[in-house]
Amino acid sequence: MPGAPRGGAPGTRTEEQVTAPRISTVLWPTQPWPEAADTWRRAEEMGFHHAWVYDHIAWRGTTPWYDAYATLAAAAAVTSRVRIGTLVTSPNFRHPVPAAHAIKTIDQVSGGRLTVGIGSGGTRRASDAGVLGGPEWAPAERAGRFAEWTDLLGRLLSAPGTTHEGTFYSAREVAAGPGGVQRPRVPFVIAGDGPRGMRVAARHGAGWVTSGHQEGREPLEVVRSRLAALDAACEAEGREIAGRVLLTGFSGEPWLESVESFADLAGRYAALGITEIVLHWPRPGTPWEADMTVFEKIAADAGRR
Repeated sequence: MPGAPRGGAPGTRTEEQVTAPRISTVLWPTQPWPEAADTWRRAEEMGFHHAWVYDHIAWRGTTPWYDAYATLAAAAAVTSRVRIGTLVTSPNFRHPVPAAHAIKTIDQVSGGRLTVGIGSGGTRRASDAGVLGGPEWAPAERAGRFAEWTDLLGRLLSAPGTTHEGTFYSAREVAAGPGGVQRPRVPFVIAGDGPRGMRVAARHGAGWVTSGHQEGREPLEVVRSRLAALDAACEAEGREIAGRVLLTGFSGEPWLESVESFADLAGRYAALGITEIVLHWPRPGTPWEADMTVFEKIAADAGRR
């Protein structure tokens, strides 16, 4: 199983088994179009594997914050090679039926380059939790919604017709119509660090994503333990997940301090089984501010592999 230990220290792959991870970026949906179009084209030209975008109504008070799905449709039309996707879509403000409709459309526009990241959703009202009103979701309800939302979305994207009456969501005689380009459906990358989230990832995911952040613990050890839990969940489901994605920028590690610092960290996480590393596009005046020269050099080095 990808990422599972096969000799050496527990949870660490031997040198000959380590493959350099793909390098991707997450873009900020804060620029007006066509300025944003130039950034998406540049991300493709720099050779990133994925260009992701956050899917929120707002984020930590930042405005303007443009819609992720509309942005991806536009980005699909101005790029031709880079894979695009959400990091991540959540049940907080999207219903699976219209989400599936938009996803199929974007996959068509992009020529089959879409990946959908899915998570249980944040709890901050300043981002998107609770914006539709109603009572606050308890952790158990949030986890239940996440599991049902992901399962229903998968069916809507792959079945010829879907009817569902669930605990949280309903879909009545939804005809799939013309589907996306990818078969049997667009790939899902699941964000879930707890036991239930791991089970959702193992059941539905082509990939899994984590930030490695946990208060009071070293990020490398956090990821090591989470990968072990993911392997156990995959074994229980009888499936493998090839994509192990690390979203950087939340654990205090110096990913963009220098090319050498990036290479050292990338090597350490690759040895654990991480297959894709996501860097934030440098954003001046924020905690994600970074030297654009370093960022470009990292992308160039990855593109030459």
